[in-house]
Formats: sequence, C-alpha cells, structure tokens
Amino acid sequence: MKAVTRFAPSPTGYIHIGNVRSAIYPYLIAKQQGEEGTFILRIEDTDQARYVEGATDLIKDTLTWLGLDWDEGPDKGGNHGPYYQTQRKEIYYEWAKKLIAAGRAYADPTPSETVAKYREEANKNKQAFLYRNYRPENTPEWEVGLPLRLKAQPKAYDYHDEVFGDLHMGPETQDDIILIKADGLPTYNFAHIVDDATMGVTHVLRGQEYLPSMGNYLELYEAFGLERPKFVHLPHILAPSGNKKLGKRDGAKSANDYRLDGILPEAMLNFLACLGWNDGTEQEIYSKQDLIEKFDITRIQRAGARYDEQKLLWLNGQWIRRLFEEDARALYNRTKDFWPETASSYDDDYKFKIFSIIYDRLKTLGDLKTMTTYFFEDPKVDMDMITSNKALKKLSEHEICDLLRKSVAKLSSVENWTAKNLQDALNELLAETEQKPMVLFGLIRLSISFAPFSPALHDTLAVIGKSATLARLNAVITAFGRD
Repeated sequence: MKAVTRFAPSPTGYIHIGNVRSAIYPYLIAKQQGEEGTFILRIEDTDQARYVEGATDLIKDTLTWLGLDWDEGPDKGGNHGPYYQTQRKEIYYEWAKKLIAAGRAYADPTPSETVAKYREEANKNKQAFLYRNYRPENTPEWEVGLPLRLKAQPKAYDYHDEVFGDLHMGPETQDDIILIKADGLPTYNFAHIVDDATMGVTHVLRGQEYLPSMGNYLELYEAFGLERPKFVHLPHILAPSGNKKLGKRDGAKSANDYRLDGILPEAMLNFLACLGWNDGTEQEIYSKQDLIEKFDITRIQRAGARYDEQKLLWLNGQWIRRLFEEDARALYNRTKDFWPETASSYDDDYKFKIFSIIYDRLKTLGDLKTMTTYFFEDPKVDMDMITSNKALKKLSEHEICDLLRKSVAKLSSVENWTAKNLQDALNELLAETEQKPMVLFGLIRLSISFAPFSPALHDTLAVIGKSATLARLNAVITAFGRD
C-alpha cells in the first residue's frame, strides 16, 4: 500500500520536542517508499484564540533544519491543498452537509451558559457529562453562526492500533461533539478526519492522549462510510523522573531553543527518533538514512520514554566528532553564531585552528562561547585557580615562579613554533624539572588560559602563538611579585 502520511501541528506557540517526534515517524514511513511515499505538512490553524504570529514559520523552519522535507504543503503545493485549515472551510461545509442530510448532525441553538449549567448539574450528580443527554428537541436549520454537533448513535467499536494492539471502545465514550464552531471553523475532531480522507492519508500518527476520543472518531469514519487508516498512537515522552508526561516545568525546551544552544539537527533527529523506538540492536548513532532504512512501526514501545537531556548532549558530542571527521570545514561553517564576541575580529583560518583542537571536547557548539575566550583575549590572572589547584597547592610561591621562569626560558628557545616542536620542548622541560606532567603542564595550562578546561597543551600553545604565550606566563610571575 502506498504510504501517505502527515504532520499536522497547530501554530499556537513554540514547537515542542514531542511535536517534533510526531513529525519524524510519519516522515520515515513515507520515505521508506521512496518516490512512492508522500509526507504532507498540514497547518491546523482553526484555534484562532490561541494562534501565535510567526508560529507557522517556526514550524516550517524547524522541519527544514531537521531535514524533514515535506512533499506537499505550504511553500510546496500539491494535489490536496489548501494546506491551511482556515482555507478549507468550504470543504468542511460540504462534508458537514452530508452528515446533516443523513440525520447525523444538527445545529445547536443552546446558549453556552446553558451548556455550562448542564455540565455543572452532571458534576453535582457525580456523572460523566454527556451532551447527548441534553440534546435539544427542536433544532433550526444549520447556518454559520450556530455550532454544528454530531448526532451520536453510541455503540461499541473494536479497532487495531499499530502500537497498542487490538482495542475496544464502549458506547459510553461517544457524545454529540461539536463539529463546526459558532465562528464557522471546524474542530480538530471533525477537520482532521475530513482532511485525512481528502488527502488520502494512510497512516495517522499522534500522541496517545487521543486514544480516549477514538470512539467519536470511529463513529465519524462509519457515518461517512470511510475506510479506516492505520492508527499509530505514540506513547508519551516522560519527565526525567519517569512518573509524568514531560512538560515545560521539567526543563524541556523548544526544538528551536536546542538549536540556538548548539545542538546539531543530526543529533536531535537521532535522539527524538529513539525516544520510544529501537531496532533491536545496540546501535545508538543513526543518520537520517539509517532511520529511513531501519524504522519499523512494530518496534515502537508502548511504555512512555523517559526524557534524558544528558543522552542528547552525549549524542551531540558524538555527532560533532563524526561530522568533523567527514568534513571538518563543513562543520566549522556551522559554528559562526557560537563564538564569543571577541572572536569577531579574527579570521576564519585562526578560528578553524581553534575548532580543530577543541571540537572533540564539545558537547554543543554553544560551548565555544565559554571554552575559547582565552584564544581571543588575554585572560585575567586568577591566583586562586593556581593556589587552590589540587596538583599545585602543595608548591610554594617560590617553586611556582621557578617553574614558570624555566618554562619561559625553554619555550623562548623554540624557534619553529609548531605543535610538534612544542611537545618536544615540553617533554624536555618535564625531564629537566623532574616534575609530574599534571604539575608542570597544569601550571602552564592555567597560566595561559585561566580556564577549567583547554585542549592538549602543545596544540593550545601552537595556536595562541609564541609572544602571547610568553607574555601570559610572565604576567603570572609578576602577579606573584617575583618578576
């Protein structure tokens, strides 16, 4: 069967990582069929009260960043448009009239205040609120301005979900749901079924929170005489504690925030695809092509997947190293927005040298802002970092300054300032001073960077340069008052 899948987000705010995962799986299903598969982007913008300006552009930009190119939808066109629900009202009205003609829908003149009283009454009686128990007897002809409701004919339904297996919905789950609101726009419950049917969607993927509504959906499929698509309800992404659904308060950010922090799209795609899915192997690093080839609906787990940001950071570090090895310059070209402000006056060749010696220590590209400042400006001398250092605090000020002076003398003698020659000189200095590497090299490293981390010492010195290296070492000697 030709696969036609869709991602149908609402432009009501930032795009959450859970939303992104529900785009990845339908994309993979469609792309497994090559040119025969179709991935549709549909914007469900009928909730105008919650509409956020710019949210649609952010959705499109996020999908593009992740490489989830849609075959039909905004900016692409296709045979099943329009792809904004607010532009499809006439289609919904046409389908609504079919239900009205069949006696399966009615205009509801009941004021909202009365509906609220019905709900309050049911709550007082400790009963589930079902509007069909308050269905008005005499209803007018439907026109825009009146809500249109489904005239439920409750019965039991059995259906199959590709993740949760064979499921049953009792008649108590069905109600006279609103199909078209008083403002003339459809509800999700109605619109998505019409859209999926008219767009030929074969696989409906969404979160498991929609499972309780399946009774109403199945009744609509039946009322329209539609063949059911394949249902794929995705388990929740859970908070790190594992005891609730992931939310903003649990530290999860929008996909765009992760992007701005320096997470690579390859890592984010890899991470989200594996939240609740695996191919049964020990593999952890998946390219987009790997995922297309290996993804299988039957291996989506039923249990919720615990969100682990540390795993994302680990994956990102792995992808930084992998992409550097594949094409170092191409990866470097992605770093332009992540350097400290002081780097703006330096050329690409210099920054590429820095990137080449530090890339394998990065968790995100955003780490460049804090981990490379000493390459672009002399660091402020911080005596406490030296005197409180575990390896150096046993040395006296005299011993520290003696080691620094010997370091200046040795490094001054290096004529061809290359990483190899510097490593040779440092090894000679180590032998001459009879010190441990963590003491001697640690002292030099701190003196030139005053940072908690720096790359291999000989590489760092080679990039910083001879004059800056010697000046920084002498500045520390001066700070100890022993110039």
